Amino acid sequence: MPVPVPRQRAIPAVESGQAQAAPAVRGLSGASGDPGTEAPRKEAHKEEKAQKTTSTTTDTNLTLLLIEDDPGGSPIVPELLDQSGKPIRIRTARNLTEAARLLTDDVHCILLDLALPAPGRTDDSDDELYVLRHVLELAPRHAVLALTASGDAERGAEAVRVGAQDYLFRDELDGRLLSRAIRYAVERKRSDTAERRLAEGRLRAQENRRLERGLLPTPLLHGSPLRFAARYRPGRSRALLGGDFYDVVRTPDGTVHAMIGDVCGHGPDEAALGVELRIAWRALTLAGLCGDELLNTLQQVLEHERSDDEIFATLCTVDIAPDGRRAGLCLAGHPAPLVARPGRAPRLLPYDNNGPALGLLPGARWPRMQVELGREWSLMLYTDGLIEGHVGAGRERLGQDGMVEMISRQLSQGLRGEQLLREAVNEVRELNGGELTDDVAVLLLDRVP
Repeated sequence: MPVPVPRQRAIPAVESGQAQAAPAVRGLSGASGDPGTEAPRKEAHKEEKAQKTTSTTTDTNLTLLLIEDDPGGSPIVPELLDQSGKPIRIRTARNLTEAARLLTDDVHCILLDLALPAPGRTDDSDDELYVLRHVLELAPRHAVLALTASGDAERGAEAVRVGAQDYLFRDELDGRLLSRAIRYAVERKRSDTAERRLAEGRLRAQENRRLERGLLPTPLLHGSPLRFAARYRPGRSRALLGGDFYDVVRTPDGTVHAMIGDVCGHGPDEAALGVELRIAWRALTLAGLCGDELLNTLQQVLEHERSDDEIFATLCTVDIAPDGRRAGLCLAGHPAPLVARPGRAPRLLPYDNNGPALGLLPGARWPRMQVELGREWSLMLYTDGLIEGHVGAGRERLGQDGMVEMISRQLSQGLRGEQLLREAVNEVRELNGGELTDDVAVLLLDRVP
């Protein structure tokens, strides 16, 4: 059965702002709106606009949309006033099609007659709340009051369970009761919406934390005598993952490969690119690539995956021989690792052959340097977030020399492993006078015979 087309009707003085109070209406639907003068409802309105409209309801006249097909069948209702004494504007729709045209963002509450016929309904179910469900789907951000016959409290309660803010009995309705119910429904809808958004925000935050934790690496060191520790602190507020990345794997020949890198920038795109580079590094390393060949392939990955041609990444890779006494070192624009041995002062590994950062120079080369580690040692790889924090109130930064001095002092205090890294990052933060703005990643490998 086709839906009837609503007829044109004039906007009352209250609706157009020319009256000081709503007149007594003959039935609830005595005040009517002109569909031709109302802006069509737009499904694609942004959430911010709806939220702004909701937040200003206390400063403007409330608007009620009455959906009822029998204007003459309702009791006479006196003028409706909101809590501040302003008139509540009333629009009337006789069917769902007309309601959709009148349902603009300045409508705060809908009063729906549950006995409204549902023309055009195609299913054969006996759902008594079909019209209510349709209205809730049509107006998910609006407060809804259900209007039912006296004695039909069960149906009204079910309407609330389905999604209405409250229900009213038709035969017991008066202006004071309806005005209070409208205010209550609007406030309850606002509260429910705020609570839902808060819950959704918490859920998204939890999902993001789980995702970011899953993107952090799990070292593959089974069978290796080396001890591993790492510390990670993203620079982005309330984030778990930044543009810094690291990984450690042991290949079947017994070689332990370690890597640490830093994508320029601090946003989620940089964090995603760092994860891609780390995964690519692990795959290429397990496939047998190392040194210049590996870094050249990683540069190709970065060039294809970056969102801007100016984005680059620094990288440090170390491959430790199966006997643990020697290592190969490749630097791509990255700070040199720190090595500490018993009876010797910690020092930085050579960085004379430091190549360019990935993504800067097409066809660049990255020489691999051979480094003697000795029988017992600790090797610390880090990103520049550890050394670029300020020292005191001035513009002086910690730098590599300050970091070496700090680690030397902490080692002399007996700090090792996770405890050493935790204390190092905390001290850098304290020297900076607060949270560091850059990401910080530190990786530590120890060989103790």
